Amino acid sequence: MNVDILRQEKDEIELKMDNVTVAEVLRVYLNKQSVKFAAWRREHPSKPIIFRIQASSGTVKKAVSDAVKEVKKDTDAIIKLLK
Repeated sequence: MNVDILRQEKDEIELKMDNVTVAEVLRVYLNKQSVKFAAWRREHPSKPIIFRIQASSGTVKKAVSDAVKEVKKDTDAIIKLLK
């Protein structure tokens, strides 16, 4: 999976990525947190995704890190249930 940073500030980032599943899961988990805005768009299925995240407090880096930790925790719990 490729992720390119298009624009980055302390409380906002815009990424270009090519995986819809990862973008959607990340969007859901970010919106569960206290982020101001997290959404992705794609002009056409053959084009990459543009993902924009805006933090309400703290940094975007921390918000994404926390969301990824939550995704990992939940997937580990699912794997444990399936064993």
